[in-house]
Amino acid sequence: MAVYDLKDQEEIENFKYFWRSWGRWLFALLVVAAIGYFGWVMYSSHQRSVNNEAVAVFDQWAENQQANKPAEAAKLLTQLQSQYPTSISAAQATLMQAGAAFDQGKYDEAIGHLNWVLKYHQEPLIRAMAIQRLATVQLQQQKYDAAITTLGMNTDEAYSGILLETKGDVYAAQGKRSEAAAAYKQAMDKLPQDDQGREFIQLKIDQLN
Repeated sequence: MAVYDLKDQEEIENFKYFWRSWGRWLFALLVVAAIGYFGWVMYSSHQRSVNNEAVAVFDQWAENQQANKPAEAAKLLTQLQSQYPTSISAAQATLMQAGAAFDQGKYDEAIGHLNWVLKYHQEPLIRAMAIQRLATVQLQQQKYDAAITTLGMNTDEAYSGILLETKGDVYAAQGKRSEAAAAYKQAMDKLPQDDQGREFIQLKIDQLN
């Protein structure tokens, strides 16, 4: 596990927690994604059928993951990616597999999964999640320039806040305090004044001083 030039171990734990929980940003975003997704399903009966098939494969994949059967789960993930590459289920399983690889320190594997998502999915939310996670893996590898480049990839403005916060994390890890503070402040500007998430970002800014 890489150790960054941060003030204390708590900041490193914040990175880990953010990766696993996704936090306040994605709560509202997932609601938006769900609305768009179900609208898309209702639009086409054929697509609805295909999606149901993908969901069934995803359920099997999740069961094997839960039962700690990696070989079986890997086969089902390959099936999702090959037969239903543009389905939400394939994206979800691949993102989750990337997270599992990250937690195990298999960073190259995580990067491969995330690049697959970026190749096959154009939905703004999914792309924003994949971009943020890819940059987080690169941050963990101390590939700071690569992480900044990743965070500069095109995505919907609605999801720029989470990418700006991650950019601040990258700059903080490099010891670039002024750049980190600027990125954090831009991320704060994306949040409503009464959003409690502003306090968390402000804490990061305070730790830079």
